[in-house]
Amino acid sequence: MNEADALDIAQFAIWTVLTASAPAVIVAMVVGIAIALVQALTQVQEITLTFVPKIIAILIVVSLSGPFIGGQISAFTTVVFERVETGF
Repeated sequence: MNEADALDIAQFAIWTVLTASAPAVIVAMVVGIAIALVQALTQVQEITLTFVPKIIAILIVVSLSGPFIGGQISAFTTVVFERVETGF
């Protein structure tokens, strides 16, 4: 295994993490911005108002995008095992 192989696997690992976590991160960002806007307009500064909707939204999105996340991780695992099998 040379440096190019290690960098290739590391790049693919980072890409896998980014694509697998993207649905949850995007939903958390959108919900957070929407709640911040509502709090700014109504001047209600309740701490639990920010966390509970985000948690619920993230749980829903992760449960719906579970097959996508699993597919991304499975593809990465397959590539890594194929490289181990072939000796890099």
